[in-house]
Amino acid sequence: MATSLPPFFPLSGRHFNRRHPFTITNCSNSDISAAAAAADALPPTPTVLELRRKASLIREGRGADLSQPPPPNYEIGWKRTKPINNQKPKGWPIADVIDKLEGLMGRQYGSTTLLAKVGNIVAERARAEVDLLLAGGELDDRMATEFNRVLRMIEMDLEMVKAAVKEETLAERIEVARARCRQAIGIALSF
Repeated sequence: MATSLPPFFPLSGRHFNRRHPFTITNCSNSDISAAAAAADALPPTPTVLELRRKASLIREGRGADLSQPPPPNYEIGWKRTKPINNQKPKGWPIADVIDKLEGLMGRQYGSTTLLAKVGNIVAERARAEVDLLLAGGELDDRMATEFNRVLRMIEMDLEMVKAAVKEETLAERIEVARARCRQAIGIALSF
């Protein structure tokens, strides 16, 4: 049954010889063990010993004794030398509230009187937060004075928005008030 196959398919226990296509060679375990015994019978030369040592290293893998030491510039090379401060600044809650007010000014939010009223509420809350920081000694008087000045200007700009009649004037005054809000956010984040 095995003889009915074409000669180029390997048969069980036999392999196809490419140089001589019509010759089939038989392989057995005794041939392999005889070749290994003949290789061991050779006297060990320095190159054979070196090859055996490299082969054993590859088989066993690199152990802990062959691992490289850390580089001499351990802190500078791949590790960050300066820690990153992930804490939010002290004035972050104030800046967040003013940022929300600035976002409301960019959208159509009810009437101009409602926008002015929201602006006054935000300014009162921001002043209360600044007073708490000032009472705790976490803020300079100079920074608190500057922040209060910008808050008063935001309130004045919102009163001007409330008094605007034309759409062009309203758009200009809202842009001025938004710029003041961005200025107040910058000051609050610098606390």
